[in-house]
Amino acid sequence: MTSIVRILGIGFFVAAAVCGTAECGRAETAANTLSEAEKRTGWRLLFDGRSADAFRGYRRDAVGSGWVIEDGALVRRDAKAGDIVTKEEFGEFELQLDYRISPGGNSGLMFHVADTAPAPWMTGPEVQIIDNVAGHDPQKAGWLYGLYERKLPGWAQKAIDEAGLPAERFTDGTRPAGQWNHLYLRVAKGGGEVCVNGFSYLKFKKGDKDWDERVAKSKFAQFPMFGKADRGHICLQDHGDVVAFRSIKVRELDKGTPPYAEATAAVKLVPAFPGVTWEGWSPTGDDGKPVPPLRPLVVTHAGDGSARRFVLEQSGMIHVLAKDAGRTEATQAKLFLDLRDRAAPWKKADEEGLLGLAFHPRYRENGEFFVRYCPADAPRIRRVSRFRVSRDDPDRADPASEEVVFVNEQPFNNHNGGSIAFGPDGYLYIGLGDGGGLLDPFGNGQNLGSWLGSILRIDVDKRDPGKAYAVPADNPFVGRADVKPEIYAYGFRNVWQMAFDPPTGRLWVADVGQDLLEEIDIVKKGGNYGWSRREGTKGFGREEAPAGTIDPVWEYDHQIGKSITGGCVYRGGEIPELQGAYLYADYVSGGLWALTLHDATGRVTNLSIPWSGLPIFGFGSDEAGEVYVNTASPTGQGVFRLVRDESVK
Repeated sequence: MTSIVRILGIGFFVAAAVCGTAECGRAETAANTLSEAEKRTGWRLLFDGRSADAFRGYRRDAVGSGWVIEDGALVRRDAKAGDIVTKEEFGEFELQLDYRISPGGNSGLMFHVADTAPAPWMTGPEVQIIDNVAGHDPQKAGWLYGLYERKLPGWAQKAIDEAGLPAERFTDGTRPAGQWNHLYLRVAKGGGEVCVNGFSYLKFKKGDKDWDERVAKSKFAQFPMFGKADRGHICLQDHGDVVAFRSIKVRELDKGTPPYAEATAAVKLVPAFPGVTWEGWSPTGDDGKPVPPLRPLVVTHAGDGSARRFVLEQSGMIHVLAKDAGRTEATQAKLFLDLRDRAAPWKKADEEGLLGLAFHPRYRENGEFFVRYCPADAPRIRRVSRFRVSRDDPDRADPASEEVVFVNEQPFNNHNGGSIAFGPDGYLYIGLGDGGGLLDPFGNGQNLGSWLGSILRIDVDKRDPGKAYAVPADNPFVGRADVKPEIYAYGFRNVWQMAFDPPTGRLWVADVGQDLLEEIDIVKKGGNYGWSRREGTKGFGREEAPAGTIDPVWEYDHQIGKSITGGCVYRGGEIPELQGAYLYADYVSGGLWALTLHDATGRVTNLSIPWSGLPIFGFGSDEAGEVYVNTASPTGQGVFRLVRDESVK
């Protein structure tokens, strides 16, 4: 396009979705490119940093000469620019871009624009782009101009008020003029959304009753074709001020579900314990009415050679099953430990209850195991406690043996994390969420003075003065002032769940995202994984992530799923083709996958695993390395085992 002047063309840099090696730090990828995850899920570039050939002037054949390409950005430089639109029309789609507004500047992003009116805003709704500090329009950045503005839901406003926090921190996610901001727009029949720097600003449904009423009350009511089209151009507005755009990407949703996995694994899930009943639990109560469903979160083993499986259930029960339980005849799973009188009921707060279980590496000798739970008698406290097996019965724990090892305060009832695991070094690792609420309100993810938003590492076999545990001397932050020495790695939103891979010693973590991305991390000592300055590989909020932030091994967006459930690496012998693959799922979409990280290249491949689509609460493995998948069940049959599907050739 000859009317565009290209100057310099030096690429800007953003984080990549896949690291060059599994142990890497932040991997930098030029702006105006697609991450590996984006390539595989239907995204494409509308602007590559070199050419604006995807655009033309509004009601003109060429882009105005006032638009120039500088340092890989498409810049509205002077009055010869004019509004520009995509040559293509789009129906249902997602768009993401970075914008940089000048001090006091104003611009806009419009969609479903038609060429039939004198100005694009007469037909196409506009997402406002403005300097929120010095701009001269009361409509703020990220608002749908004249129609929808950023408003917090009632529960969020209540939580912020209770915490005594300034509302502006949660209503304005923009960065100052002169800095890059990330804007996301979804336009679909099922509903639209606008996000700025990872904050979900607003949701709308174009053409519904609420939409039509808002349009009727706005200045756009005088334009009969405003917001009526189901397809149209995307427009970048010339409002008379300098503004720059880069990394303009689109994904068309009316072409079907975005692709994700490369293939489907020849495996299936079968009930792990058919015919088993659970001591202490029945599908119906004494009154004959259904009771809350059984919610298994963890399946694990004691590492004692017995091949027993232990099933942790969120209400407070841990059951034990022998090696062949449920395979040959009806069996009752023994109630190994019952903490229902101590654990907060999940029916009152969905993320509370009994959450984590780990057996001591020397369990065969000392009979010790550890649990993490939310105590019913202390609503904002979370505990890690030591228990011991009964001296008289290896299938019963001693409920009176509890020793509280670690306690932390929790400002809200969500984002508790909950996973605990012993590492190959013999230390106990504890996964904590950021404390909950909305958007990490206290900034715990980047605060080394708080345990929250971190993975902790403690020695349960020793004691430091005033503690029921010791801090390993080689923990990465030992000796630093105003830093919690228990922290092993930080920058997590809500670890759910984590697991070590014994052959490699790697710690795999699934971190639940906010509004755009879910991520999988391999944790390294002292690592910062970005939250709440980043969500996955995208910037989050009003401040940039510090240098050295570590990228996830993999991420996926909210068209694929909206709440990741982490699993474990398959090390069983029944399915050789999954050897070394990390199993994970999405609680909301019901997707289930096996991810393989190819160390030599850093490439990640995903296989889909056939599943019913029910929410997956957790995973686990037995002593042989075979994998289990857990879902809630009103009949108690919520634990499934992964097996080869012999019908697939």
